[in-house]
Amino acid sequence: MRRRDAAAWQRLRHDNAAWLGPWEATLPPEAGRPTMSYRAMIGSMRRRARAGQSMPFALTWDDRMVGQLTVNGISWGSARWASLGYWVAQSHAGRGITTTAVALVCDHLFTEVHLHRIEIAIRPENAASLRVVEKLGFTEIGTAPGFLHIAGDWRDHRVFQVLAGQVGDGLVNRLSNSAAE
Repeated sequence: MRRRDAAAWQRLRHDNAAWLGPWEATLPPEAGRPTMSYRAMIGSMRRRARAGQSMPFALTWDDRMVGQLTVNGISWGSARWASLGYWVAQSHAGRGITTTAVALVCDHLFTEVHLHRIEIAIRPENAASLRVVEKLGFTEIGTAPGFLHIAGDWRDHRVFQVLAGQVGDGLVNRLSNSAAE
């Protein structure tokens, strides 16, 4: 994610507001109004990345931004895990972009960053995201009631994980092999 991506990011978010609305985190009323501009968001993401807490990525197709994937809540020490969040423009949904991006990032987190566990929390109604974790072989570990504030209420999520020792030659290879079958 770069500062110069501001116009593309804002256009994508505006054009896909209805598509992303049912899945996007919102602030509960007691949190006040969001005041962060894109520039401030990128600054915050970069600070958190330098501190080893987060990794923001732009999803691209033909050198154009079409979505975002963020590694959040990186925990070190004895835990060594992180959670992933992502979105893709409606115009590019169903092309395997998100699944490929998740596989690439997970492989990087396991092989280069040396994390042990990656988690993805998904609303039970989000069939597209459920297909991503299914294709990549994530294991469902439970339900988190009231996990995240979305669309005006606290929403339940299904929680999935994959462990470093479960990926063999990597998730990209797993995805490639399943596509070849």
